[in-house]
Amino acid sequence: MVKARDRFRERLEETLHQKLTLSHPLFSMLLDEKRADKELLKRVALQGYQLTKNFLTYIENLFFYCPMEKHKRRLLFNMFEEETGRLSRTKNHVELMQDFIRALGISDQERDAAVALPATQELIDFRMEACTTAGRYHIGAAAVLIASEGQNLETLGEEARHTILGRVFGLKEADLLFFSVHQKEDVGHVQQGLDLVADLCTTERMQQEALESVNLTCDLFYGMYQGIYETVKRGELSHA
Repeated sequence: MVKARDRFRERLEETLHQKLTLSHPLFSMLLDEKRADKELLKRVALQGYQLTKNFLTYIENLFFYCPMEKHKRRLLFNMFEEETGRLSRTKNHVELMQDFIRALGISDQERDAAVALPATQELIDFRMEACTTAGRYHIGAAAVLIASEGQNLETLGEEARHTILGRVFGLKEADLLFFSVHQKEDVGHVQQGLDLVADLCTTERMQQEALESVNLTCDLFYGMYQGIYETVKRGELSHA
């Protein structure tokens, strides 16, 4: 017989997989081998960088405020990898994203001058508020460890996003380490997130709030891509 806790965990995972952001039309444009629109890829990369810059702060707060020793220890390894890249034998994850951006021909000055679009900032702010506000830890954990880490697990058929990007744009494996590392590491991180949130949410209200957090976070990711898509359609947002 399935226990209530285990059924809730299953519902969290089902909610994640029902909200696939790769269905957004932006990806049809981005992964079109006949088009190979590098300017579009630059725009997407610079918005993605706004997320990457904040991710360690989310994990640090989730680690610091974690009320369960077993899960706190797991978050420590997650945080250690984000900061050092030692477990994947690479480097700091922000630096990996910077390497990808440089491979696209974007200078460090252009990268640092880029700002988050409103929809991108909304995603950043929602997760930051949830991770740093008393009484909302379970919402932040669901948003970051399940919905956000789960974004890196999406594939088109048997191929990961970064594999297709590499082929379309002629990028080397070293240029794409940010994505390949996350695709591998986040399989475990999502499972750990599911365990944490399932153990943490001991009331029906907490469970519902966690499910809503996964759903909303995925919607905010979709909204970020919609924000980029709309600027492209209007001919706005230079990659600088």
